Formats: sequence, C-alpha cells, structure tokens
Amino acid sequence: MTPTTETTVGIGGAAESTDMVLNIGPQHPSTHGVLRLRLVLDGERIARAEPVIGYMHRGAEKLFEARDYRQIIMLANRHDWLSAFSNELGVVLAVERMLGMEVPPRAVWTRTLLAELNRVLNHLMFLGSYPLELGGITPVFHAFREREVLQNVMEEVSGGRMHYMFNRVGGLKEDLPLGWTSRARAAVADVRSRMDVYDDLVLGNEIFRGRTRGVGVLSPQAVHAYGVSGPIARASGVDLDLRRDEPYLAYPQLGDTLRVAGRTEGDCLARFEVLLEQTHTALDLADACLDRIADLPPGPINQRLPKVLKAPEGHTYAWTENPLGINGYYLVSRGEKTPYRLKLRSASYNNIQALAELLPGTLVSDMVAILGSLFFVVGDIDK
Repeated sequence: MTPTTETTVGIGGAAESTDMVLNIGPQHPSTHGVLRLRLVLDGERIARAEPVIGYMHRGAEKLFEARDYRQIIMLANRHDWLSAFSNELGVVLAVERMLGMEVPPRAVWTRTLLAELNRVLNHLMFLGSYPLELGGITPVFHAFREREVLQNVMEEVSGGRMHYMFNRVGGLKEDLPLGWTSRARAAVADVRSRMDVYDDLVLGNEIFRGRTRGVGVLSPQAVHAYGVSGPIARASGVDLDLRRDEPYLAYPQLGDTLRVAGRTEGDCLARFEVLLEQTHTALDLADACLDRIADLPPGPINQRLPKVLKAPEGHTYAWTENPLGINGYYLVSRGEKTPYRLKLRSASYNNIQALAELLPGTLVSDMVAILGSLFFVVGDIDK
C-alpha cells in the first residue's frame, strides 16, 4: 500500500496519493455564520469531517447565574435569533414550574399563537435560503416578502422584530393591541396564499430535486445516537414532536389541527419537505389559536409578581418543541433571586454533530446541499 501524508491547504489540489485537508469557514457563505468544517478529502470525496464550533460562544449559561429571573429572558432569546419567542418561552415555563404558578388562559393561548407565528418566520428563512445555496435565487425574495408580513404583526404586538422580549414569568408583557387579531389573521391568510411558491416552484424544480434526492441520508440510528431532533429527525422516520407527545401550552386542545410531518427517506429532500409541511401546519395552528382567543372572555394576560422574584430551592427541567428541534432548560435554584444553574440544551448543537456521520463518503459538491439541509443557527450551536 502506498504511504500517504496529510497536507493542509486553503483550497485547490494536492499531490497524488495525498489527502487534502480543506477548511470550510469559519467565514464562508455556506455555513450560515462562523461555523468551521474541517474536511479530509480523498480526491472528490470526503473521507472525514469535523465540525469545529465555539467561534460565537458568549457564555450565556454563566451569565444566567448573574441575572435575576426577569433578566435571563433577554439572554435566552438570543442564541437562536430566528426563534426568539420560542427561546424565551422555555425559560419562563421552567421558572413557572419551579414556582408552581398557573398562567391565565388568555396568556396560554396567546403564547401558543405567537410561538406558531415565530415557527413560520423561522421556517420561511430556510425555505428561501436553502434553494439559494443550491443556485436558485428566486425563492429567497419570496421568503423575505412573506416574513415581512408576519414580522409586521409580531413587531406591532411586542415592539421587536427579532428579539421580542414579550414573555414574562406568569404570562406576557401586555395584552394584544386593539384590532391586532384581525390583522394577524389577514397576515396568516396572505402568507398561506403564497406558499405555492415553495410547493411548486421549489419542489417542482428538477434541478432542486436532483441535487437533494438520495443525498445526505441520515439513518434513524444516527438520529438517536447524536440526539438529533425536530424536522431533521422526523425526516428520518423518528416520529417525535413534543407538542403532541409531551404537550404544553394549549397544544393538548389542538390535537385535531396539529399534524406532525414525517418522512422515512432521511435525505436532503425529505428534510426540506418536512420543513415545508410543518410551515403549513403552523399556519393552521395560528388560525385555530386566533379562533379560540376570539371566544375567550376578557381576563388578565399575566400574574402579579413580587418586586423581588425568588424561585424556591430545588430543580426542574422544561423542554419545548422549538422550530429547529428540542430545546431543554435544566434550572437549579438555591432559593435566591438568580438561578444557581441554568443549563440550556439547544437543538442546533446536537443536530450539527451529525455532520461527522453524514459527510464522509459524499462528494465535495454535495457538501453545501447537506450542510444547508440541517437548518441550523450558529448562535444556537455555540450559545
């Protein structure tokens, strides 16, 4: 057998019988931020792949220990900047569980509505950006147009376009503005009327299907081994959705509307199809929540809290079905006004580790297609 050596280069060729180490990132348009991939190539095929993370690490979990239970919401909504409302939600659910606090029904249904609108915003970004990475520029312009419609109603209700800061321990910051539900309903209908762009223009495109079908197949065994969750796991036949299987908020009453999308192929195309189907379901759930809110009698949107909020001594774990997968929050309290420990389990951190399993044996030309189909946010990886 001919002995081989490793040569590290930026990009280009290497001598015959020499493995080439190719660095993708940390500044590279295909990595959605400062993610670095260290690829060992054997010709045009990837022999080994290692995700190198931590370039955006800000020590959020340590900062939680120096902030009170109102302030940690601001820190928690920033790691996945496309799912800020859902990030806040997990933290307040954990604190409320520690306090044994019951949230008013109006707040429960409004939280569910805003979580589903936030889910649509998250998915639209990937439904537009993924075809862009494969050479299709048109869908991303449609995605940003639809996102703008929903961001307008989210901004009206919360005051923020990305970091909403609308959740509070015990409910929400304030009630919905007058006439907001009608405008939200119109926004949902507007977005739904334009979803055929992704159903037909993207999924009906032969080039898109050729670049994604049978590429980057993730097995159910790998899903379990790496703790992959969300649409990526469900595209590989692992049928788990906390909204159905461990229901929270108003999801127990939305069983007739909540349809959990799933596939068994486990390839890039299946992951995109699950994300698209999940977007349709989120729009239906938003409509169902709006119907329910319209029938609710007037009532409070939050609980009155003491000036200094202290959680009792103990620990709890809360998890939510975030747009990108399962987010978990392990909260430990010593009875003080700040958490003793708050451990965050983010979806993208586990999902991205599967690249070490997905990429070896594939062509370099398929790397961007596989990477983009994991639908991750770098801040959600590094925290």
